[in-house]
Amino acid sequence: MSFLSRFLIVLFVLLAPFSAFAVNPDEVLADPALEARARALSAELRCMVCQNQSIDDSNADLAKDLRLLVRERITDGDSDEAVLNYIVSRYGEFVLLKPRFSMKTGLLWGAPALLVLAGGLSLLVFARRRSGKPTGSKLTADEQSKLNDLLKK
Repeated sequence: MSFLSRFLIVLFVLLAPFSAFAVNPDEVLADPALEARARALSAELRCMVCQNQSIDDSNADLAKDLRLLVRERITDGDSDEAVLNYIVSRYGEFVLLKPRFSMKTGLLWGAPALLVLAGGLSLLVFARRRSGKPTGSKLTADEQSKLNDLLKK
């Protein structure tokens, strides 16, 4: 290996962006099992400030407050579902990175398919109605006789 290639490899390793979680050391729970639950739950919750990051990845103050709230609820003995329900009751369904299936989300995800189906059915009905109608006026007697002469040949 040349010096330049070694230098580039070292430079890449040193400057490569590593995944940095925003969880501060003072937030980490002493029990590793509870901390793993807290990390899993906070990965499912959206930062309301950043909106495209989980609270686990965000440095926003609100995200820190939510991380602490999740850890507090877990240490109080709440189940994962109870913690999520509590957070959703305070901040709404938008706080979940993966929304739960409900009538609203079903309509949201199903609407495009319903619109395509409705469009296809309307095209089918339009095509059938159009094919049943005559395309023009009747032939005159002169035109009819010319057509009959052409068909006989």
